[in-house]
Amino acid sequence: MKQSKIPKATITRLSIYYRQLELLESNFSYMISSEKLALLCQVNSAQVRKDLGYFGEFGVRGVGYNVIELQKEIKKILTLDREWNMGIIGIGNLGSALMQHQNLPARGFEFVAAFDNDPNKIGQITSTGLIIRDINELDSLVKELKIEIGIITTPPSVAQQVADKFLESHVYALLNFAPRRIFVPECCLVENIDFSVKLDILTYKLRKNMIV
Repeated sequence: MKQSKIPKATITRLSIYYRQLELLESNFSYMISSEKLALLCQVNSAQVRKDLGYFGEFGVRGVGYNVIELQKEIKKILTLDREWNMGIIGIGNLGSALMQHQNLPARGFEFVAAFDNDPNKIGQITSTGLIIRDINELDSLVKELKIEIGIITTPPSVAQQVADKFLESHVYALLNFAPRRIFVPECCLVENIDFSVKLDILTYKLRKNMIV
C-alpha cells in the first residue's frame, strides 16, 4: 500500500465500489471495466482509477477488473477481512433497529453488548438475544468482550457524556447517531451521522430543482 494521505472521500467511494462489486458477483458478472464500475457508482472512470491507484495496481489495461479479486483487495483495504465487536448505548427504537440490521453481521460487524441507563430496560433481552446491561458495566464488558467500536443512539443531551464514557473504557472508534455532533481527542475516531442534516440537504436540492 502506498504511504500517502488518503482522502476521506476516497474511502467512502471504496465502500461504494465494494458493495457494487458484491452485487455484480451475485449476478454472475466476473469482469468489469473502470467505465462500467464508474457508471454504476455514479462517478467518472478517472476517479475510480485514481481511488484504486492509492493502494496499488489493479486490473488489466483494456480488459478491466476481476470482480472477485478486486472485491477481496478492497475488503483488505477497508479491514473487512476480520470481525469487529461492537457495543451500543441507547436501546430505543433506533438502537433496536440497528441491532437487527442483517447486513452488519454479514460484513463482520457484530453487536456483542447493549447498554442503557433506564431501569425498565436493564435486564431485558433484545430481539437479537443480548441482555441490556447497565451503562455502568461498560468498562468491565469492553475488556471481557473485546469491544472495539462504540455505537451511540442516545438522546442528544447525553451523547457527549456517553462518548466520553466509551473513551474512558478504551473504545476509541465511535459511530454517533444522536442528532448532536460529539468531539473526541485526535487519537480517537468518530463518525457523526445525523439524518436530519441529510434531510435538510434533500429539501434544499428539491426546492432548487422545483419549477416555479
